[in-house]
Amino acid sequence: MDPEKKMEEISRVMQEATKDNKEFMKSFMSLMQNTMMPGSLSLKNKELIALALSMAARCEWCISYHVKSALDAGATKKELMETGYVTVLMYGSQALMEMNSLIDAIEKFDKK
Repeated sequence: MDPEKKMEEISRVMQEATKDNKEFMKSFMSLMQNTMMPGSLSLKNKELIALALSMAARCEWCISYHVKSALDAGATKKELMETGYVTVLMYGSQALMEMNSLIDAIEKFDKK
């Protein structure tokens, strides 16, 4: 899995969906932006939760997106890995294999 390629594919889908149904994408983006606004939880914490759910759902695109977003929100490699471990605790060996996607995305997007 190439995390940058996954990010390109996310962008492609969103652009095509916007061309096809602008109102749908406007609603989706509004939901995403409003949900991820800092509130009782910080953006970083919300991104770590989204990462855990992405791993549980076995979505490589989501893992790449939320690793990059979590790093942009100030998460560290250690926090990302620990999020992975909690996901493995709750979802077992399938989540353990998604650690490959997590590690790939960290290596690609962590510039520290």
